[in-house]
Amino acid sequence: MTTTPNRDHPVATGAAAAAASASTAASAAGRKTVLIVHAHPEPTSLTRTLVGVAAETLGSAGHAVLQSDLYAMGWRAVYGEADFPVRADATRLNFVRESGHAFEHGHQPADVVEEQRKLLAADLVILQFPLWWFGMPAIMKGWIDRVWAYGLAYGRHGQGNRFRYGEGGLAGRRAMVSVTTGGPAVDYSPRGINGPIDQLLFPITHGTLFYPGMSVLKTHAVHGVGRMTAEDVEAAKAAWRLRLADVFDEAPIAFRPQNGGDYPDGHQLRDDVAPGRVGFEAHIAG
Repeated sequence: MTTTPNRDHPVATGAAAAAASASTAASAAGRKTVLIVHAHPEPTSLTRTLVGVAAETLGSAGHAVLQSDLYAMGWRAVYGEADFPVRADATRLNFVRESGHAFEHGHQPADVVEEQRKLLAADLVILQFPLWWFGMPAIMKGWIDRVWAYGLAYGRHGQGNRFRYGEGGLAGRRAMVSVTTGGPAVDYSPRGINGPIDQLLFPITHGTLFYPGMSVLKTHAVHGVGRMTAEDVEAAKAAWRLRLADVFDEAPIAFRPQNGGDYPDGHQLRDDVAPGRVGFEAHIAG
């Protein structure tokens, strides 16, 4: 079954129209809306400290700052039957089909609808989290799973994979990952034992964020958090403030768009594009 988002759906139209109107007015005045989604249960953690710095810095610049504090919200991370109270097919749970059906007909849980409202209102989305076992905390992954609905973040216009990687339903927004790690920076360097941080996070930056169309900025990383002195923390806060000062002006990562000509079949790079390069780096121009 292929579903097409209902243009009368409150998330598909009402929130999107309001977001577009607010964004236009804000842009005219140089103001933007920023959504910070963060995941750490400890109030004194560096994660929460950086969230506070971002909220203060961006708010002082005149931007509207929204937050999703997933632990404080008690966010339900498990994506399952509870997300589809009115099923398209009660005999078998097909997530793509049920996600599209729930989005189209307005049957999504209230917490999901609220997060989609904030997402659609945002000009910039910041994911702030500690790197746990080489990825985002489970609660944040569950936020993505539940909020990235078919018809919104993928399956645009009910046409499956046709509009993705640069042309998804979240196009026109910026996104950035801000991550903290326990290991030192050298562990995440090009020849570091943990692997380069940009490659470890590629499934998030290129997949989770660029796939639905967002322009993704270079990852902001703070390493060795368990060994930081008070001076180190202040330096990290200052570096974050400096980064955020130009966050709406910096160039995004040059991920290759699916429909830009480099992928003639929508799946694989042309032979003459980035010859000799394979893996993640082949999908970044330059």
